[in-house]
Amino acid sequence: MGLGVEDRHRIAKRAAKEIENGMIVNLGIGIPTLIADFIPSDISVQFHAENGVLGTGPTPNRSDINPNLCNAGGYPCSVVQGASFFDSATAFGMIRRGRLDVTILGALEVSEEGDLANWIVPGKLVPGMGGAMELAQKAKKVIVLMNHTNKQGKSKILKECTLPLTAKGCVSLIITEMAVIEVTPQGLELKEVMEPYTVEDVIKHTDAQLKVLKTTGKVEE
Repeated sequence: MGLGVEDRHRIAKRAAKEIENGMIVNLGIGIPTLIADFIPSDISVQFHAENGVLGTGPTPNRSDINPNLCNAGGYPCSVVQGASFFDSATAFGMIRRGRLDVTILGALEVSEEGDLANWIVPGKLVPGMGGAMELAQKAKKVIVLMNHTNKQGKSKILKECTLPLTAKGCVSLIITEMAVIEVTPQGLELKEVMEPYTVEDVIKHTDAQLKVLKTTGKVEE
C-alpha cells in the first residue's frame, strides 16, 4: 500500500527537524521534496538540486509556477533569495567534493548495516540511478524517508538488502510512517514511534533486529 497524503506530510515534517541553520541539503524525488514546505522561517538552508540550482524553496502555488524552473525530479520549484544557477557538472562536483551536509533520499530497502538499495527492481524499467550513488557516498549524512513496508506488506528494513545496492553502510537515519530509526555501529535503534503506532507494531513490521531505547518516545505530528 502506498502512503496517503497525511502520512507523507508527517514524514516530511519530522525529517525537516533534522535540518539545522546554515546547512546545504539535497532532497531526493518523492517525499523528500515536501521537506522544503516545513522549514521554519528562522532557519536558513540552501537546498541543492543536481540539475543545477542551489537555493530551491517551497513548492510554488499553481499561479506562481515558472515553466523554466524545476528541481532534479522535474517538478516545479521556487527559489529563495541568494539562489544560484549552474550546470549539472558543477552540481555533481559539489556532491563529489563532499560539500553537502545532508542528503535525504527515498529507498526500496535499507539493511541493519545501513546499506541502501533505492534505484532498481530487476526486470522493471527504470530511468536509472541518477545522482543517488554520489549522494549516498559523499554527503556527510544520509537520511532515508520511505514506507515501512512494501506493497506486499513485507518489511523494507532488512537484515540484508535483497535488491541491488546503491551504496553500502551509508544510511544514518530512517524515517517511515511508523518510526524514526537510527543506524548505529551497534545496530538499529528505535528512537521514536509515530502516532498511532506502537513499539510492538514497529517490531512486528521490521525484519531487522531493533534495539528499543528507554527514551523511545511518540511523535504526534
